[in-house]
Order: sequence, then structure tokens, then C-alpha cells
Amino acid sequence: MKFPHRSFLPAAVFAACAAFLGTACAAPDAGITALAAKEKPALLETLKELVSIESGSRDLDGLEKISDLIAAKFKALGGEVELIDPSAEAYRMEDTPEKMGRVVRATFKGTGKKKILLIAHMDTVYTVGMLNKQPFRVEGDKAYGLGIADDKQGIAVITHIVSMLQAMKFKEYGTLTVLINGDEEISSPGARALITRMGAEHDAVMSFEGAYVKEDKLSLATAGIASVTLHVAGKASHAGSAPELGVNALYELSHQILQMRDLSDPATGLKMNWTISKSGSNRNVIPASATAGADVRVLKVSDDDRIEQQVNERVKKQLIHEAKVELKFERRRPPLEATDASRAMARHAQQIYKDELGLPLGADDKAAGGGTDAAFAALKTKAPVIERFGLQGFGAHSADAEYVLVDSIEPRLYLGTRMVMDIARGKTANGN
Repeated sequence: MKFPHRSFLPAAVFAACAAFLGTACAAPDAGITALAAKEKPALLETLKELVSIESGSRDLDGLEKISDLIAAKFKALGGEVELIDPSAEAYRMEDTPEKMGRVVRATFKGTGKKKILLIAHMDTVYTVGMLNKQPFRVEGDKAYGLGIADDKQGIAVITHIVSMLQAMKFKEYGTLTVLINGDEEISSPGARALITRMGAEHDAVMSFEGAYVKEDKLSLATAGIASVTLHVAGKASHAGSAPELGVNALYELSHQILQMRDLSDPATGLKMNWTISKSGSNRNVIPASATAGADVRVLKVSDDDRIEQQVNERVKKQLIHEAKVELKFERRRPPLEATDASRAMARHAQQIYKDELGLPLGADDKAAGGGTDAAFAALKTKAPVIERFGLQGFGAHSADAEYVLVDSIEPRLYLGTRMVMDIARGKTANGN
């Protein structure tokens, strides 16, 4: 449904409510409605600026350029802005680069008590040069560009929510913090510790990954992602004339995979599946090395502890004692678990969308997909943490089909602004 033009909004909303909802509706805030309409072209221009800078997770030059742009925007809005190098406290995984892109942290001080955190990420999955295949463009109700849905729209939405709050001179929060990191697409090895600390220090966290085109909904839960890597070192020998002099790394690897094949637990949603393996160099040589990798998905943080303990116990049972077996368990992302606090805040957002805008908004508390920085923000807090306050979009990680819906700009600006104001005033359903 398109967001009605502001001059016709109240009548359209009440008509929608009468026809489809059968309940009384609150009139939308005329001031916020007008500002959302005013910010729409400016937000599109911001999107163009952001998309026009290539910022792959390993492109340090591009990440420096885009972080400078983001920092300048929040500084111009009156924020206290820091550019933070997260490399020193990085969680080192096998694919973690030595240095990661900077984090932009912008802090706005208010007159109230509530602390609110808004998060998004600036990095993309794309490599340098791919921008030429899909530059920013608007066609009908779609704005295209690499990284536009994941997650440059999130940066733009946050920027213009802050702009709207500043235009209204709204400062009833204690602290409004914006955190934009540059390593999300490689599992946030550098920023995760900072995001976790900041999540614990705030009363509510709103994350601005994009919503869906087909089903507009917030996310209260996502699956956690981990990996298991096995390295087996054996001894090479001629497979025909002297196999007994070798130590077959492939045999030991196969043993390990088979004895860990039954660790999935459908009852809890824990999944562990061996997906890749490699061994040997030639058919007639006893393999001196072998490796394998498993994908792990969990729905609860405690299941990460459980599966890590299980694989470390199983790996001790070797078939060939002369082989050297090394196992590495990497926690790439924790799950985001739905809580009563997040459900309550989501219901408040749904009420705003339904009653004031006449639009449906889902709130999924069942884990879907996996991988969100919101999960790091939720690790050490009981405060509400909700994902997908961003624009509706499609085609993330594709090379030629990534877009956001232009008609979702005004509703999301309205919702995000109203939520910040209501959280600040203690009006959300759970009191946060």
C-alpha cells in the first residue's frame, strides 16, 4: 500500500480503518507526517550518495570514504561523532582480515532519562568495480543500487529520523546513540564487542536492516550461526608399495565426520551439517592432510555452548592415534532471541502502523534466516531489541536486482520517529 500524500492522510487512514479494521483509529501526527514527506527526496539523495561509494567489507579505502561521509552527516545534525577502529578487540575467525572498517558512533544528548540505540551497517558484499553494473537509479517505485537494501537504506533512514527529531527540537530522550559499523557482512568480528556493550547500556535498540517486499514485518528473532573446522595431519606414503608407512588423514577425517553426524537436535532447532571437505593431492599417495567444515545454526545462545562442548568431546575419540586432529569452533553470530520486552515494543510499533497509518505490520518472533548485529546488541541486556525497522527491499547480495521501495520511505520515517519519541516518553507497552 502506498503511503498517502500528507494532505489526504487522515481521511485515507480513517477510511482504511473503517473498511478493513473495524476499529477506531488515532489520527496521525500531522507534524511528523509533514516532515516525513519533506525528508523523502532528501533521503533519496542520501541513498544516492551512499550507494555511489563502493564499500565492500574488505575495501578499507571505500569504508574510510563512506565513514567520513556518514560522520559528517551526523556531525552536521549536532551529534558528538567518533570514528572508532575496532580491529584491536576483534574476534579472530579464519576469514577475519587484519584490519576492519571504522565504526561511526554519533551521540545526541537530551533532557530525559531513556537511552535509545539505533544501529545499521555501511559495508556490503560487493567487490570494487561492481558499482558500474548497477549504479543508483530510480525506476517507478524502486530505487536500485548495490548495497541499497543491505544496508545503506538503514543508514539513510536513521539519518533522516535524526533530522526529523532535530527539526521538531525533540530532546526528551536521555541519550540517542547511532552506531554504524563496517564489518557486518563478515560477521562483525571487530564491532561485535562494541555493539554488545552499547546494547547493554541502552533501554531499547532499534536495528535498521531492511524489511521484506512481500511481507512487511519486524524481526524479533533470528538464527545464530557458527562453524566447525577440522584439520587432520597425517603422513604421506606410496599408496601402492608402502601404504602401511603412511598415516591416512582421510580415514581419520571420515571417522570424525561420521561420529559427529548426529549432533543436530530438531526439537530445539539446533542444526549441524558437514558441508565441505578436502584431502590428499594424488590418487596414489596416502593423504597427509584433510580438512572439513560444518555449518551450525542455533536458536538459543545456550545451544552454542552445548554444541561446542559436544564437538570438543567427540573429537577426542580418534580412529588413528598417530594422526594429529585440530578442531576449531567459531561463533560467527549469536541468535537473536525473542523476549517479552521485544514483543511488547513490537506490538507498540504495530499499533502505530495500524492505527495511525492504516498499514499492516508483522512482528515475527520465530527465527528466520540468520545473521544480524541486533543479536550482538541483545547478548547482555534484557531491554527490547528489534530488527528490520528499515525500508522494504529485495535482492540483497545480488549483483543486478537490489532495490528498496520508494513508497516505504515515509511510513518508515514516521514509524521510526514515533518510536523514538514514545520510548523516550516511556509510552511503549513494556514501559521502556
